[in-house]
Amino acid sequence: MRQRPYLQVDVFTPEPYRGNPLAVVLDGEGLTAEAMQQFTNWTNLSEATFVLPPTPEGRAAGADYRVRIFSPGRELPFAGHPTLGSCHAWLQSGGQPRVAGRVVQECGVGLVALRQDDDRLAFAAPPLIKSGPLDEADVARIAQGLGVARSDILHHAWCDNGPNWRGVMLRSAAQVLALKPDGAILAGLDVGVVGPTAEGGASAPRGKVGVVGSSDADGIAFEVRAFFPGNNGLAEDPVTGSLNAALAQWLIGAGLAPARYVASQGTALGRAGRVHVEQDGADIWVGGHTVTCISGTVRL
Repeated sequence: MRQRPYLQVDVFTPEPYRGNPLAVVLDGEGLTAEAMQQFTNWTNLSEATFVLPPTPEGRAAGADYRVRIFSPGRELPFAGHPTLGSCHAWLQSGGQPRVAGRVVQECGVGLVALRQDDDRLAFAAPPLIKSGPLDEADVARIAQGLGVARSDILHHAWCDNGPNWRGVMLRSAAQVLALKPDGAILAGLDVGVVGPTAEGGASAPRGKVGVVGSSDADGIAFEVRAFFPGNNGLAEDPVTGSLNAALAQWLIGAGLAPARYVASQGTALGRAGRVHVEQDGADIWVGGHTVTCISGTVRL
């Protein structure tokens, strides 16, 4: 064991302790997957990451660093808030990207591009592994598990970009915030729920229920919640980059959201996550503020 530099970063918030925390071990060399998993489980956070040099193939393709992403019980090929938090930690620790203002991360899904947007970081949403509408049996089960009528689910789609999210859109943000899901019914499913705000709903064009107008820097277009199997039944994630990335690809692609908007997540948990989404050409960028809460070393 040796002392390794360590940061705990809050993601999707400029204010400490209002977003989604991430443990970042800045020197993961020599650690086995078992050691990484054990440490992740010990942190009791939703994810921990371990920063490593790029593989030879990754370096040749332009990667600045490599990261392995773990959640309690499993390694993830990609996750959004760990991507932003790891980039924040790498830059704060003195990392210098090959191209100013642009960082390339290597992870389980391959290379993920990040950019610095003023005081925020943003990643380019990776391609969806699985898309298209859900099976009707899944939709009916999700409705039952969320405690809503089947008719309250206006739209649905696979949102699989590593984590195999199933996305559903409800009628309103208020309905999303009122959910009290049944973990027994939703067991084994990763479910993302989105609903338009009252302001967005009021601006929806006729015949396009759920389409919202673009939101400005302070306006919120959608409320999002993310439910997934946890160690003690159903868990809820405070702010979820991978889900918001996949939701953006689905909603913008289907004409259910504008090319630029802000989503709120974590409200039901007492957080204030803000996810900034912007389509730029063929890419959809998902970003937010990041802030260091703990800095030191860990013995691993």
